[in-house]
Amino acid sequence: MKLNFQKLLDAIFKIRTIWIAIFLPALILGIFFFGITLNNVFTETYDIERFTNAKQTIRSPITIENEQETERKTRETVQAVEDRYLISEEVTHEQVGYVEEIFDAIEKLENELVDPDETSNDGAPVALTNQDNLIRLKEILSQEIVENVNDSLFLKLMEIPVEEREEGKKVFLASMTDVLENGVRTENKNSRINVVKESVKYTTLDQELINALEELSEFAIVENSFYDAEKTMEARKEAGNSVDPVLINAGEIIVREGQTITNEVYEKLKLVGLLNNERNIFPVVGLAILIFMIVSVITYEMKILHKKNKLDKGKVLSILLVSMIVVSLMKVVSLYTTQTNQLFFIVPVATGVLLLKLLINERLAIVMATLYAIIGSIIFNSQIPGALNVEAGIYFFFSQIAGIIFLRNVKDRFAIVKSGLGMSLANILTVLLFVFLSFEKYSLLDLLIYSGYGVASAFLSAVLTIGLLSYFESGLGILSDVKLLQLSSPNQPLLKKILTEAPGTYHHSIMVANLSETACEAIGANGLLARVGAYYHDIGKTIRPHYFIENQLAIKNPHDVMSPRQSAEIIINHPYDGAELLKKHKLPKEIIDIAMQHHGTTLLKYFYYKEKETNKNVKEEDYRYPGPKPKTKEAAIICICDSVEAAVRSLKEPTEEKIEEIVSSIVNDRLMDGQLDECPLTLKEVKIIHQIICETLKGIFHSRIQYPIKEAK
Repeated sequence: MKLNFQKLLDAIFKIRTIWIAIFLPALILGIFFFGITLNNVFTETYDIERFTNAKQTIRSPITIENEQETERKTRETVQAVEDRYLISEEVTHEQVGYVEEIFDAIEKLENELVDPDETSNDGAPVALTNQDNLIRLKEILSQEIVENVNDSLFLKLMEIPVEEREEGKKVFLASMTDVLENGVRTENKNSRINVVKESVKYTTLDQELINALEELSEFAIVENSFYDAEKTMEARKEAGNSVDPVLINAGEIIVREGQTITNEVYEKLKLVGLLNNERNIFPVVGLAILIFMIVSVITYEMKILHKKNKLDKGKVLSILLVSMIVVSLMKVVSLYTTQTNQLFFIVPVATGVLLLKLLINERLAIVMATLYAIIGSIIFNSQIPGALNVEAGIYFFFSQIAGIIFLRNVKDRFAIVKSGLGMSLANILTVLLFVFLSFEKYSLLDLLIYSGYGVASAFLSAVLTIGLLSYFESGLGILSDVKLLQLSSPNQPLLKKILTEAPGTYHHSIMVANLSETACEAIGANGLLARVGAYYHDIGKTIRPHYFIENQLAIKNPHDVMSPRQSAEIIINHPYDGAELLKKHKLPKEIIDIAMQHHGTTLLKYFYYKEKETNKNVKEEDYRYPGPKPKTKEAAIICICDSVEAAVRSLKEPTEEKIEEIVSSIVNDRLMDGQLDECPLTLKEVKIIHQIICETLKGIFHSRIQYPIKEAK
């Protein structure tokens, strides 16, 4: 029962630790993101009355259809459609036939100049009078003509000479046909008659004929265009469907400062939700969901680091601070960005991912690059709820990814500058991408300005990364590769101290560093950390350098005149003397831990067995290092390589068999003694380490040709 209770307490403590280490920082970051982006989705509402003057220019926060205005525009368009009429070809042909019939009948009568039934006293034929001709004409004409044409018109036409009448016929029929084919409606009949009259009035015909033709037009021009309800409805329907919806676009000015709030303006403000506080809750809910998803991804990544024992207070704070810096930079620039001045191109957004890659790892940097791009697309949305600036998001993403890709082989801070050059190229290409995809015409000057913004963004990202990196390293205690490379420089004061005061120890440390780095890289551990840690692991020997055999060149061993207990005390203290010295010089905690842990709680066998020769009651714990045991893979590997290097170096004739025997003996001793119990090394990794150390030592201590010695004569 007690054991179960203890497990429960351990589980609760672990949960609390995870909450403090991961969930609480993620929550703080989520609140920060939400606060920064809130005004980009939260629409300000106004308390406005009709017929007052606007105190400021108000823009639409959304794109929405003005249904009332669309309906009005559709109604006006439909009403503007004219009635459709059907022109009757039958009526046209009939009227043309009537006119031709009149002229043809008159021409026929003129061929019959005498009455065939009557003769004079002398037997000569009697000529017909006009009245007789009129009677005969009416007898052969259609009833429609006779009923609607005056006799006087017939008489006038009969009195016109044949040639002139024929010419008048051609002119009249041409004008009449044209008018009828264009359609004659009841309401425009008179005007169409006048068209015919005008067409004959200004000809060279005889005035009598003109008058007759003008009179004839009253009969000839009749209604032949009739209202077509079906075609009219079809035309109106088509016109109504062709009307585009009237939209109020996001960002469109609804009313300018000082203008009167008319009914129309008031309805627009109401439609887009600027008078309704309740509508603001929906964009806020959407933003909260997005921020929750972003924070969930960050939490997941931090949990992965936590499982790998790579998440500490400094790294958590670095994620918080870097994220806040990047998002704040975007927010500040967005305050000065307009639709015509796209300043997001100049934001040094890659600063954050460069720092995260240097301080933590590349995976987290790539994930955060994506999240920063999403947040940037919100921040640069011109404060239009529901809108995302896709251009800004794409630009930020590729700029950051380019920075991560080009930041390779970090040997010094100049590598960051090289990464800046790669980012410049990526930024310029992204700007060109937008230019070529856009329908807008960009001038050469605009292209140069935006490209310059991209180069400036890359340059500022590199400069800020270089400037901020040292503050994160020192302020948060984070050990980056750049810092490790600096510490590995032979010009470092402590390394100079080892070289000048304990040269043997310096050489030993270099050998241990080579072995440790190779072994670490073979199992995926931090080889650079192991190398630098090995450089400093024996710094404590500089306190009393001559008490260590590698520094006893041409001098008597002081341990020969000391008791085993005194000698052991001096030897055992060197890891802790070194740790104090490293703390004094403010070296990173990881290096200090390696110096303290590189002997673990191993037994100082030489002096223990020497003491045991004279004192059978000697206690083993008096000759053991106090620890702690190695906690990391790097410290454990250095612990092994430190003993292996010293042991192999002591061999007078190192052979492959002897090297393998010594390495196996030391590795097995560390395992059996429990020195590797607290580090995350697996047995498979230990086997790989054993193999790599043997191969490296065989390469160092390979056999050489024995050159003959020239005998003196």
